[in-house]
Amino acid sequence: MPNEPLSLNETDIVARVLQGDTNAFEHLVTRHKGHVLKIVNRHVPRNDLEETAQDVFVRAYRSLPTFKGKGDFRGWLSSIAVRTCYDYWRKTYRSREVPMSSLTEKHQDWLEQVMTAESEKDLNEKGAQKEARELLDWALAKLSAEDRMILELVYLEGLSGKEAAALLGWSIANVKVRSLRSRRRLKKLLEGLKED
Repeated sequence: MPNEPLSLNETDIVARVLQGDTNAFEHLVTRHKGHVLKIVNRHVPRNDLEETAQDVFVRAYRSLPTFKGKGDFRGWLSSIAVRTCYDYWRKTYRSREVPMSSLTEKHQDWLEQVMTAESEKDLNEKGAQKEARELLDWALAKLSAEDRMILELVYLEGLSGKEAAALLGWSIANVKVRSLRSRRRLKKLLEGLKED
């Protein structure tokens, strides 16, 4: 009977866990670890990947009573994973010290080139792409956790407003307003660098 939960669906396994069979939760972790790692890997630095994924499963375990079994368990877990990543950035932003001028002169020069029409060819080269990603990461780090998550979900991952809203637990209207404002903040930040 130890393999029995593997043949059960997620709703049945959740029911077993809620009835006191806490070991059955391991089957859910085994089934969905790859999916959770994939989500977390897109949103947090690699050195915090395992710990953040573990946080996702801890939150899922604690939240099992809220899973009604009517929806898709994987979707429910995905929402917890995205919110955990969002909380990771909120915590990181609160606890860090960022120097006012953390952009190197090299990146400032590169940004100047990117903002001009002459550098379009350079963007296709690996070095330029790497610097572009570094610059984007730097700029995203300057934004709030909310702004960062919405920009990543909507503009970098290409999720619809409805999909992002479901993952973050926000209304679609909030996602639309936040994505517009976040994009404007990012643009203003990047334009400010160009002027410097």
